[in-house]
Amino acid sequence: MFAPRVAVASLSGESDAEWARAAATHVGAAFLGGVAIDEAAQEAAEALVARDRSEFLTDDPIGFLDEQLTEVDAADAPDIFAAVNVRATTADPIGDAAAVCADHDAGLEINAHCRQDELCAVGCGEALLRDTDRLVAYVETAREAGAAVGVKVRAEVDGVSLPNLAAILADAGADWIHVDAMDSEAAVADVVAAAPDLFVIANNGVRDRETVREYLDYGADAVSVGRPSDNPEVLQRVRAATDEWFTEQASRPDSDDEQEATV
Repeated sequence: MFAPRVAVASLSGESDAEWARAAATHVGAAFLGGVAIDEAAQEAAEALVARDRSEFLTDDPIGFLDEQLTEVDAADAPDIFAAVNVRATTADPIGDAAAVCADHDAGLEINAHCRQDELCAVGCGEALLRDTDRLVAYVETAREAGAAVGVKVRAEVDGVSLPNLAAILADAGADWIHVDAMDSEAAVADVVAAAPDLFVIANNGVRDRETVREYLDYGADAVSVGRPSDNPEVLQRVRAATDEWFTEQASRPDSDDEQEATV
């Protein structure tokens, strides 16, 4: 889906176009956002800001996405795959956001990940993991609008089987699943086994050679860096470890891995 197989992951209120461009010399993809794209999601984001959490607040979220992706597309920026992580309480704005992403050859990532009470109370973030029908509708709506689409999910959610969910998302037309493994790194292997057609991005604690190799050995197609994504030294370490792992795989006699891929 992208190469090199390193991404920087969305951090609410921080992961904008400037952040993506700063990381672009080290990574193959950047996930901007998360961005609340309908009224209920925006009100939840405002409540988070009121208790000192960083969020993107804008009166025109779809226009904001367009502006950010335009900046990522700037002629002097390195070429990376960009996607925008979004939160919504209904499918309607998903189509609008996906259409903007499609215009920029970018992807749309549905946020089924954030666990703040304010977001879950309106049906955003982690709440979507327990509302499979609505999550599938979001994926299908984004696909109909012409965008590559993925879902960011969280492991260790009671009552949620990530392998089962991954298989459902693959059937719905998702291109990737972005797994925050929490403290269950082996969950990545279960997702890979359940949905072999999904591009699996592993997230959480990716800092160095050891963490990179653990996730890739579990079958992840790529890794993503979260909190230290603005630290060039961390990105360089992760990029070097990822390149090393894929070079080793390519040199194996039975390897059919293709590191170069595009959406």
